[in-house]
Amino acid sequence: MTAEQVLEEAIDGIRGADCGAARAARAALDAKTKPRGSLGRLETIARRVAAVRGTAELEPLRAAIVVAAADHGVAAEGVSAYPQEVTAQMVANYAAGGAAINVLGGRAGAELTLVDAGVGAPVDHPHVRQMRIGPGTANIAAQRAMSREDAIAALVAGVSLSRELAAQSVGIIGLGEMGIANTTAAAAVVSALLDVDARDVCGRGTGIDDRTLARKVGVVRRALRRHAPNADDPVEVLAAVGGFEIGLLAGLALGGAAERVVVLVDGFVASAAALIAAQLAPDARQVMIAAHRSPEPGHAVALAALGLEPLLDLGLRLGEGTGVALALPVVQASLAIVADMATFAGAGVTDTGR
Repeated sequence: MTAEQVLEEAIDGIRGADCGAARAARAALDAKTKPRGSLGRLETIARRVAAVRGTAELEPLRAAIVVAAADHGVAAEGVSAYPQEVTAQMVANYAAGGAAINVLGGRAGAELTLVDAGVGAPVDHPHVRQMRIGPGTANIAAQRAMSREDAIAALVAGVSLSRELAAQSVGIIGLGEMGIANTTAAAAVVSALLDVDARDVCGRGTGIDDRTLARKVGVVRRALRRHAPNADDPVEVLAAVGGFEIGLLAGLALGGAAERVVVLVDGFVASAAALIAAQLAPDARQVMIAAHRSPEPGHAVALAALGLEPLLDLGLRLGEGTGVALALPVVQASLAIVADMATFAGAGVTDTGR
């Protein structure tokens, strides 16, 4: 089977939400010892998870956060506050357990999967999965980021990983990423797919100053003028201006949707990947939950296009799945309510029906 066939098979396997399971979950929640709907968005989350999983028999799920890392040639344009070698250094830091995602993910009870999707200097460590598409993308200001074949390979790598995690009984997959200059690539992807100006989606990323931000906006505009990717072809957009880790995360979301796994979307870069997945398979968005909203202007734009309301708004702009790690306990709490909270009948409490 070719890579394109694997991708098509995954897309064809995606089905819409199970509305019957969502209704059954609502009935189960209404039977709990509380006024109906009094747990607010916790109840909404539980119903959404039921629709994804196809059952109202819910309980906390095994969770994995995937941090996909890759480098971007556009870093040469001076669009980041950090040099490109930091990507490989941070991957080594994740592998050693010293990063924010290690601390927060561990607290949330999530397993961490580190993936080298295309770091310039490969990180040779037993805790790093080698799913390299290439040694970083080309500089989108001058060249296409990657070939169409590489874009499909990145998507298929994500599909493959999601299938592997689902086979290990993982029910929640979090999308995390690392890559110097990847907010520039994400801005170009979102700008191209949604036909919005670069200024509306470019933010400060790693903490750049006003001059660098203006340069970043100019680079994205120049890249989109040069390559003019077809917004109706998400693979073309990924190939023209995206990143290897963005493609892998988009494939992870597609595979998660096909496997009926909940997909927790982290920050701006992860939302750009989610947008690619949703453009390829509109029903894929029904398995997605937005973990948080970052200060990156493009994040709000992408979430609105996806129809997702974030669970948290803490001013996070780190990436690497940290927002997923913080939102995960909220999702698990919603499932614990369904699994463990007493019912009116079971507890002998009078139900007024309200």
